[in-house]
Amino acid sequence: MPESRSLLGLSSEADLVKVDRAISEFRAGRPVLLRDDGTLALALSAELADPDLVQRLDKLASGGAHVVLSAARLRRLGAKGRTEAGIFALPRIDLDRVESLALKLDARMDAPVAPASALDDAALELARLSLVLPAVLIVYVSAEQVAGEPLVEVELAAISGYRAAQAATLKIVGRAPVPLEGAPETEFVVFRGGEGLRDQVAIVVGKPDLTQPVPVRLHSACLTGDLFGSLKCDCGDQLRETVHWMAQSEGGVLLYLDQEGRGNGISNKMRAYKLQSQGWDTYDADEVLGFDLDQRHFDFAATMLKQLGVSQVIALTNNPQKIGAIEAAGLDVAASQRVLGRPNAHNVRYLASKRDRAGHIIDMDALMARAAPKD
Repeated sequence: MPESRSLLGLSSEADLVKVDRAISEFRAGRPVLLRDDGTLALALSAELADPDLVQRLDKLASGGAHVVLSAARLRRLGAKGRTEAGIFALPRIDLDRVESLALKLDARMDAPVAPASALDDAALELARLSLVLPAVLIVYVSAEQVAGEPLVEVELAAISGYRAAQAATLKIVGRAPVPLEGAPETEFVVFRGGEGLRDQVAIVVGKPDLTQPVPVRLHSACLTGDLFGSLKCDCGDQLRETVHWMAQSEGGVLLYLDQEGRGNGISNKMRAYKLQSQGWDTYDADEVLGFDLDQRHFDFAATMLKQLGVSQVIALTNNPQKIGAIEAAGLDVAASQRVLGRPNAHNVRYLASKRDRAGHIIDMDALMARAAPKD
């Protein structure tokens, strides 16, 4: 049987287009129509909910709305050990209550938590793809209720398969030599697709021998550290020192990935930073916002490496998750090597948290020795 086609191409491509549009609508604070077989529901970002729009949705809901929250946020509300998303019924859509459940530091559960459905899980995935808080208002509707409305409609399967489909569409769209300070023989290779809302970039330093294991670093974008030299993390140090090390060695590849804030986006990263300034640990701050330890995916990074002709890697990372992701994608990790930053009074707790709570291989004694003043 031939695969069905739409005006724009294969049906799978049409699904990608629908999710792309759904992400745009969701980020703009407009409802998206989710379809699960014969079930229809409007999904709206809780953090972007407009009072006038919510009032109209409340009339549609007739007491049947709910808010879906991630497992991480539910744990913060008092559901200890919670590992799955859940919902709170909304007999009426009270935005103050929704804001409290979704965001306030001192909020606690004010009603029983019901299990999330597949549709609820898809709504949370849409929120994550849109880089907004994982808290979604859901209103079940009939086809007659929304007939004629300019809504983007998307199937649940299209949302759940979006990340993998995006990775499959990765392609090189531009490449050029870009000499860098300390690494004059460097090429930037730009990929369209993958994950995030921007293009992905591979920085090829020197002339790595592709018949041998290639030094590779998967580096998630960090605006504050990479560009402005923030003292709250070690990202900028890791970025620049990796490139310099590759230039002085046999070359290598650094993938610069659009995964700001461990995949949570720059706005949520700033929210977490504010919480950290009030004394919260980096991972606790993310959990308050509804995020687990790490939202990043690295399968598309392996696809980038394969398109560059890399099949064996020396992983330059402190994060075992990255090593596992590269291996799971079918590449051979011949070895791994630590990447040291510089500790300071602002980031030492952050570094210790990555070691103790996320399993990063960080030798704090070695870092402190590196930071000690030289005679």
